[in-house]
Amino acid sequence: MSGILEKSEEVRMESVYCSNKQRDTPSSNTVDSADCDHCTIFPNRWGRVRYAIREPAAEFLGTMIFVIFGTGVDCQVFLSINPNVEAVPRGDFLSLNFGWAAGVALGVWTAGGISGGHINPAVTFSLAVFRGFPWRKVPLYISAQLLGGFCGAGIVYANYFHAIDIVEGGPNIRTINGSGDLFATYAASFLTPVSCFFSEFLGSALLIIGILCVTDKRNGPPPPGLVPLALFIVVLGLGASLGMNTSYSLNPARDLGPRLFTAAAGYGSAVFTYRNQYWLWCPLLGPVFGMLFGAFTYDTLVFEGGESIINKPDARAMEHDLHTCPGQRGKLPAGIESA
Repeated sequence: MSGILEKSEEVRMESVYCSNKQRDTPSSNTVDSADCDHCTIFPNRWGRVRYAIREPAAEFLGTMIFVIFGTGVDCQVFLSINPNVEAVPRGDFLSLNFGWAAGVALGVWTAGGISGGHINPAVTFSLAVFRGFPWRKVPLYISAQLLGGFCGAGIVYANYFHAIDIVEGGPNIRTINGSGDLFATYAASFLTPVSCFFSEFLGSALLIIGILCVTDKRNGPPPPGLVPLALFIVVLGLGASLGMNTSYSLNPARDLGPRLFTAAAGYGSAVFTYRNQYWLWCPLLGPVFGMLFGAFTYDTLVFEGGESIINKPDARAMEHDLHTCPGQRGKLPAGIESA
């Protein structure tokens, strides 16, 4: 398993075009390329380019949609509290939970069939460690996710900047407490650094356990098309129960992408110097270490698939495989079949 949703590595044949030997014009009939010497899976040059970039492009789009929904609901709820913006507040804390959960579900639905729907660098890294996701793809995925977060925050800012001007007190005033914390995450003032890190660590560990659980074929998973709905429930529960302390980033791209945008949009270097580089040790490293721990815990206690490093056969199991009778070789310990 290399992602949240399984995706076929086979060549997609939905749009195969065949050149007619008697005419130079392409035929509109869909055929099997194995039966035709003049077939191509690319209808035009852009089709070839799209095929080459489809996985990072899907991660970019999925992450952007996720951040648009999430930071959008943040802006709507908190900006509408100001009576100069709206007479009646447009939402509450539960609205935030639903907005972020919907963003995760729609982001995964958008990217899942193409890239696996990670939309989270910590998920990508954890799957590379524990599920054999190709390391060569990790930098591309993470770059696309960060860019998606940056663009998603920019789109939401463009939608709400008039309300932000009112709340901040003018078009040239931008502060973290005024509106910067609607895009990136900042911890509650009463928390110690250790408590901040632990809050992100805990939420991220539970999130990856939920992801691995709903994609574990041996653990009663939902149908592939309903995995985003299951993740909606997971994220909704995390926000409703653990979201207060650090605004439950749980995703380096969700925080760093918008944080980079706010730095470029006039909020200044304070977005990085806040609480001694809080952005690095809490919403970035917290999710990474939390998900590694969560994946290790799930694989150690529950998962039986051979793709996990926890289930790699040891020397004794390999020796047993060599000497077992042929009739018993289909009943090997977990992991031996992949050796």
